[in-house]
Amino acid sequence: LSIRRQRQMCIRDRHMSGYHFLFVPGPSNVPAAVQQAIHCPMEDHRNPTIPDLIQPITQDLKKILRTETGKVVFFPSSGTGCWEAALQSTLNVGDKVLGASFGQFSYLWLDMCKRLKFEPITMEEEWGTGANPESYHKHLSEDKNHEIKCVLVCQNETATGVRSDVEAIRKVLDDLNHPALLFVDGVSSVASYEFEMDKWGVDAIVSGSQKGFMLPAGLGILGMSQKAIDAMKNSTYPTCYFDVADMIEKLDGGYLPYTPPVNLLRGFRVAIDMIFEEGLENIWKRHYRLAEGTRRAITEGWGLNLCAKEEKWYSDTVSAIVVPEGFDASKVISTAFNKYNLALGAGLSKVAGKVFRIGHLGDLNECMLFGAISGAEMAMLDNGIKVEPGSGAAAASKYWSQNVSGELKSKSVAK
Repeated sequence: LSIRRQRQMCIRDRHMSGYHFLFVPGPSNVPAAVQQAIHCPMEDHRNPTIPDLIQPITQDLKKILRTETGKVVFFPSSGTGCWEAALQSTLNVGDKVLGASFGQFSYLWLDMCKRLKFEPITMEEEWGTGANPESYHKHLSEDKNHEIKCVLVCQNETATGVRSDVEAIRKVLDDLNHPALLFVDGVSSVASYEFEMDKWGVDAIVSGSQKGFMLPAGLGILGMSQKAIDAMKNSTYPTCYFDVADMIEKLDGGYLPYTPPVNLLRGFRVAIDMIFEEGLENIWKRHYRLAEGTRRAITEGWGLNLCAKEEKWYSDTVSAIVVPEGFDASKVISTAFNKYNLALGAGLSKVAGKVFRIGHLGDLNECMLFGAISGAEMAMLDNGIKVEPGSGAAAASKYWSQNVSGELKSKSVAK
């Protein structure tokens, strides 16, 4: 009876045939090989073979984050845990933190700063835009005594499908010779599109297992520069579970300070191998190409607008689609889920009911995205939104068939 009950509770057994189509912007689809690696017997997490698993993972994560001089740690947490770890391990109570708020997650990181007794300076930007280098320049140039100790940037704002230019913020810091630490949220960008920790002078990069890394949620990933590690020596903020120094020390020996999710780490090993097999830059190109086809479906096929206001803000991991005035995006999402077994992302906070989101990151290809595009199209038609049947798939197909190999369109090389 209990097994039957579990099956009834499973999303894939809702009296609907075929596969469940998961197209929220995280968790993303977990490849079969990764699932198989996770489904292994329990083992002693202190056994002498564990370092052979953990130490290569930490070294390979440095390659994915593109750092030779930094340290990479991971916590049994979400990315939010690593937000907290980076802040608590490097700053002191009352330290000023500068950041732009232009979506739910960029806002929440700054809200965390306030709740942890730091002093956030929030630059409010229009939702649909991203981190504005001019706003950072204004505040940092006025900070003559260097009271701002840390600068926050959300590279990919998942709520609005907006991408920010991290390298441009680093240039502002360098031009002003400002010593503040540069912290980046890369939860929905790392391992999906271009990120360069050393090249861009990033002091802390936060990511999570459930997006581009193609794993279930449960691992928070944190890269720390030597500058950030040095700042930890002057921090008096009390830490325990999220103590980065403790984690670095234990990981160097191949273990964690507490019980690690070994099964997830077994899957992590396979996921990292898959990333290296495809090639990181090839993954960046694939994500751009798949994202651009999805955007063509939205703008050229359906004639709808993205939440992102300009092309320079377009995210390669999630598109937020604005429904026409007078329609409720939440009803589109509900129809897609209940009628077509398709999970779309909801609008959050200021854009709740105004947008639905298609996640296009991780383990996916064109045919998978056709399912998301066509399912969303049918759900809109069911709710009275006048789009031409088949127009989304046609526009995406036209782009993908004419752009077979993809092209890297990073902020640093797209000019």
